[in-house]
Amino acid sequence: MRASRLISLVLLLQSRDRMTAAELARELEVSERTVYRDVEALSAAGVPVYAEQGRAGGYRLVAGYRTRLTGLSRAEAEALFLSGLPGPAGDMGLADAVAAAELKVLAALPGPLRDAPARAGQRFHLDAPGWFSAPDPPPLLRDLATAVWSDSVVELRYRRQDGEVTRTAEPYGLVLKNGAWYLVARVDGRPRTYRVDRAAAVTPTGATFERDAGFDLGAHWREQADAFARSMLREEITVRLSPAGMRGLRSATTEHAARHAAAAAGEPDADGWRTTVLPVESLEVAAQELRILGADAEVLGPPELRARMAATAARLAALYARPDGGDDRQG
Repeated sequence: MRASRLISLVLLLQSRDRMTAAELARELEVSERTVYRDVEALSAAGVPVYAEQGRAGGYRLVAGYRTRLTGLSRAEAEALFLSGLPGPAGDMGLADAVAAAELKVLAALPGPLRDAPARAGQRFHLDAPGWFSAPDPPPLLRDLATAVWSDSVVELRYRRQDGEVTRTAEPYGLVLKNGAWYLVARVDGRPRTYRVDRAAAVTPTGATFERDAGFDLGAHWREQADAFARSMLREEITVRLSPAGMRGLRSATTEHAARHAAAAAGEPDADGWRTTVLPVESLEVAAQELRILGADAEVLGPPELRARMAATAARLAALYARPDGGDDRQG
């Protein structure tokens, strides 16, 4: 455990030039006293780390010092080559940069770990886009990626259902969700989200913007995605589900609705069925989703949805009651 922490300390100083004991303690999740002991141990081992006194002081490595990645375990080395997605990186115009970085990491690995990329590639393949989605990235994705990297203000022309609009946007980040790219940008001082494939034009203004250092792209996206899911599920129904029906919820409805239903489910009855509340977009959509579960779901309320499901079941029973499956209607 300590060896791993010592390596992390060296790599932090190598990547950030200078850090105080308090900053190192926060990053490593240890006390400042532990940082002092670790620095002493590194110095004793020959690592050229030294302290600068004064208000702007902190710990530094001797200029030009670089550690080779000899502290990596096999699992860590192999995980490095799974951490990036070649497809999305290529979509943003970063394929060459990713390939160059992997070569540099590979060159720094000790001999016994040089097979890490081959082992990872033989065992895992990450396919980010959803099924039946367009294989080509949005035409303006690279332009937006360039703006994101350079903190460049852009004029974004965007297609909405009611026509095109133009916004002056500060591009904070790009998110790939289920094969679709989204831009998170600050517009009029507020973060907003845009589908990249609906961008009609991206024009740099020549200006740059100062990022909000406290903005967390991942946390913002999770919050927005959860809020969107809640806004879509405007009604609730009460259903009774068999064990197979509970398992099938995730394929019949949204992930958010399935999680909510699982959390709200009561104890199993004598037959193993459970009663729960399921958030739905509308009663019409609910009827379509519940048909997927067939006889493993029973609607208890509202009455109009139960009546609709009963009518559907009656039509199906009549349809399959014909032994030959033929059409007995007269011409």
